[in-house]
Amino acid sequence: MNVEKGSSSENMTTKESLIKEIERLKKEKKAVVLAHYYQRPEIQDIADHIGDSLALARYAATLKDVDIIVMCGVHFMGETAKVLSPDKKVLIPDMAAGCSLADSCEASEFKKFIEAHPGHTVISYVNTSVDIKALTDVLVTSGNALKIVESFPKDEKIIFGPDRNLGNYINSVSGRNMVLWDGACHVHEQFSIEKLIELKKAHPQAKVLAHPECKKALLLLADKVGSTAALLSYAQKDDSKEYIVVTESGILHELQRTCPDKTFIAAPPEEAGCACNECSFMKLNTLEKLYECLKNEQPEIKIDPELAEAARRPIEKMLELS
Repeated sequence: MNVEKGSSSENMTTKESLIKEIERLKKEKKAVVLAHYYQRPEIQDIADHIGDSLALARYAATLKDVDIIVMCGVHFMGETAKVLSPDKKVLIPDMAAGCSLADSCEASEFKKFIEAHPGHTVISYVNTSVDIKALTDVLVTSGNALKIVESFPKDEKIIFGPDRNLGNYINSVSGRNMVLWDGACHVHEQFSIEKLIELKKAHPQAKVLAHPECKKALLLLADKVGSTAALLSYAQKDDSKEYIVVTESGILHELQRTCPDKTFIAAPPEEAGCACNECSFMKLNTLEKLYECLKNEQPEIKIDPELAEAARRPIEKMLELS
């Protein structure tokens, strides 16, 4: 380990040294590192557990001999982990790792939206801030949204937020007419229907795997629509050998790791010259930032206990219904 002149932090000479130091700090501080499927490959490789956002938070809550949770994902994921593990210190390598979908739903405006639709049950996607969760009756994931919506009577008046594409998808397959908040994930919004059609022509045997945060036209071309975990499971069990993947390209690392004999092609965004579609927020987390985060135990996610308790209730309701 070298110290660079004029630098306030220690700089690791090699990737291997960084990994060694991270592993040492994890043991020394009784820390667990969790990583979302959209993280950089090297972050996924060093993580103790990888998964979807809520699955990571629920996993962390089951750990007994852990003092620190490092959430390698985006800010709302760290919040969810803190809500479910209030007794543990929750860190995130880069506090600037936000989420365009969560940011598309500001709490004061969402509150006005709810007040404008009295008598509606509020169902929110887990990809939201703790403030939005606290305004919600029941949370959903992309994996259980359909099941939870269908657990309510057909005539139930429902507000669904913040992802309009996921809401539209649930409306289309359930026959519902939920009132939708007009939010979206910038990554899933950027996929090109024209480029997907070109890829299908170039790879006629390939099956299309798509996340329900994508626009309807893309989902209509998919052989499988589902959460990241559902897409992984489908690819692992399916007999095909080639797939076009229409979600954030970080998932290809785990797909290729668990299905080494299969080929996965990242669907491109609309921008010319881009071969894959990445979330810049997810990619803010690096090995260097993870090391600094563990060493300094910062940045830390802190939530007012009353707000955390209000946010916990719709999570518990979701678990009850699913």
